[in-house]
Amino acid sequence: MSMSDPIADLLTRIRNAQRVGKPEVSASASKLKLAIVKVLKDEGYVADFAVVTEDGKRRLDIRLKYHEGRPVIDRLDRVSRPGLRIYRTTSDLPKVLGGLGTVIVSTSSGVMTDKQARAAGQGGEVLCIVS
Repeated sequence: MSMSDPIADLLTRIRNAQRVGKPEVSASASKLKLAIVKVLKDEGYVADFAVVTEDGKRRLDIRLKYHEGRPVIDRLDRVSRPGLRIYRTTSDLPKVLGGLGTVIVSTSSGVMTDKQARAAGQGGEVLCIVS
């Protein structure tokens, strides 16, 4: 069975695992999911990740990060979705919590944060908001 929104599935898996205090979560791997998780790791929202190949299928194992027993991620929301893509120019990229949160953007130069996209002078598809 095909999935209509694999990115939303990844974000939901991370949210649900953190709510019950799991140390890690697994999801099917793709280039876009790998890029999103790499941004999450670079920004300090997840501890680590690894791509595991098992029976010819790639799987993404993500180690979640907690601080004093609470999840580091408070909010993880999908913005652009298959039924309604959201594209923004450099000047229109949203700011989360006055710049304390992160917006993950897919640009022509790859997946990056809103700060990196502004510095590069690029807009793109707003994938998700993390805080």
